[in-house]
Amino acid sequence: MIISGCSSLGGGSIQKRSAKLSTGIQKAYSVDPVTANRVAPIIVQSSDRYSIDPLLLAAMIRQESSYRNYVVSPAGAVGLTQVMPNYWQQACPGDLFEETVNVNCGSYILAKYNQTSGSWKKALAYYNVGPTGYHSSWRMKRQGKKYAKQVKSHEKNLKKAL
Repeated sequence: MIISGCSSLGGGSIQKRSAKLSTGIQKAYSVDPVTANRVAPIIVQSSDRYSIDPLLLAAMIRQESSYRNYVVSPAGAVGLTQVMPNYWQQACPGDLFEETVNVNCGSYILAKYNQTSGSWKKALAYYNVGPTGYHSSWRMKRQGKKYAKQVKSHEKNLKKAL
């Protein structure tokens, strides 16, 4: 396990960083304390594992599901990070409605897209429309960029709340 002292949440234990993140999620996104306290450690651990800023991951979850675990999109994406089971089940085995499995899978996908695209903003756009979709038309590229901008706005609100 990696203990990351270099984070937007400051240094310290997973518990300390999770408590800080939970408070921020509650303030910035009006998330129930029970939900925020349950999900924050998962976000911190997954962020450490995949070298993602925990505030970015928390903001993406806000955009994807508003912290509602059992939400299913019209396209069939499930859980907190809205993973497409048909596409990602091989890379992310397990129950994608289970919060830890879902957040780890969403983190894996985002980190993979960051590696291939070379930027977090483009990785977010890929997360929304897929790399193929992003490069297929200006409309899809615009949709992906709009999504990335929304996530970055949620991230900014979370930073203010900390």
